[in-house]
Amino acid sequence: MTDDLVYSDDYLREILSRTRTIAQVGATQKSNRPAYVVMKYLQGRGYRVVPVNPAFSGQEILRERVYADLKSIPEPIDLVQVFRRSEFAGAVTDEAIAKGAKVLWMQLGVRDDAAAERAKAAGLEVVMNRCPKIELDRLVGE
Repeated sequence: MTDDLVYSDDYLREILSRTRTIAQVGATQKSNRPAYVVMKYLQGRGYRVVPVNPAFSGQEILRERVYADLKSIPEPIDLVQVFRRSEFAGAVTDEAIAKGAKVLWMQLGVRDDAAAERAKAAGLEVVMNRCPKIELDRLVGE
C-alpha cells in the first residue's frame, strides 16, 4: 500500500486538540497488542477511550466498559478509531456516520478510500493510515 495521504500538522493537531472521547473499534484485552498500548497511551494523555469489540462486550479494558458496537455506546463520540483491517473499515465508517461522530481515524495500515468519501460527504473529518499515538508524540515533541 502506497501512502499518498498527506495531512498537515495543523489538521492533525486541530483534530487531536478538540477530541475528548474516542471510540476504539478493535480494542483488545491483550496488553502486548498495539490496540491496547495505544488505548493506554491515549488515556494517559487525558482522552476518554471507549473500547468496542463484540468479543469482550460487557467486560472491561483499562477500566472502561467494552461495547459490542458504536450504536451501543450511550454517550456522544468525537472520534472513531478503526483498529480493524481495511476490509472492515467500510462497515465501521457507516456506524460512525450513524453515531454522529466528528472524526473517522483509520489506524496504520488501514485505508478505505470509498469509506473515507462517504464519511466526508456526511461531514466527518477523515484520517487514514496514521496512528494517533505516533502523531501526538511527533506533534507534541515527546
